[in-house]
Amino acid sequence: MQLMPAVVCLTKQFGIKGMLIYAKLKLGMTDGISVPEVVHPIYLRKNTSDIPTFQEIFTYKEYDVTLDYYPQTIVDAGANVGLASVYFANRYPKARIICIEPEKTNFSLLQKNTKSYKNILPLKNALSNQSKQTINIIDEGGGNWAFRTESVESSKGKKIDDFAETVTVSDIMKQNGLEYIDVLKIDIEGAERLVFESGYDQWLPKTRCLIIELHDRFAPGSSKAVFKALSEYNFSYSQNGENLIFVNMDAKLQSTQTPLQ
Repeated sequence: MQLMPAVVCLTKQFGIKGMLIYAKLKLGMTDGISVPEVVHPIYLRKNTSDIPTFQEIFTYKEYDVTLDYYPQTIVDAGANVGLASVYFANRYPKARIICIEPEKTNFSLLQKNTKSYKNILPLKNALSNQSKQTINIIDEGGGNWAFRTESVESSKGKKIDDFAETVTVSDIMKQNGLEYIDVLKIDIEGAERLVFESGYDQWLPKTRCLIIELHDRFAPGSSKAVFKALSEYNFSYSQNGENLIFVNMDAKLQSTQTPLQ
């Protein structure tokens, strides 16, 4: 399905305000964009991948997933500059949101975009299937949304932008007292292959909704690992843009966690 032009989509959603947002994006006036229904300004770096990321989330609503429950806990892995977390925080203001981003420049802007949201917790880590491993952040020229993580050994000779410590989904749940994850968003540029290769039995059956973008072009076998893990459980499947959406159909998991007041 071909997407309508961004200016048309923004104008259809927000009227004159949508046209103003589009003009600011085109002119590089991105240091504090006001979006209707978003309570705090959004900060973007002009002429970077921040702009198409903004378009995916706020113009084309790729995280606009219909759920039959109110999410109380959301984990945003591969949070980049925090735009998905900001989207979720405005849509579900009583939810606890934990966002994970390993790269230093993205994380700095993420902090700026999320600092006014008391329900968002930023973590400078890289999601993996092992805890407390040091990994390198690789810049292969794909823009600020395409930094990749690799082990110290496999990244030798490559352009290293930063480093981070790994964390697992189970770590996040234990550290934050989570019994369930109501929405788990994963966009980690191929590292999803490792995340779904082992240890997923500890957290995947306790995940109510998984929203994931796959990157076989970076890590061949990513799709195979993800679908193999999911096949062991009863998840439904749909798609919105580049995101695959899986909803746990077993027993309508009942979370005992209390939304923020």
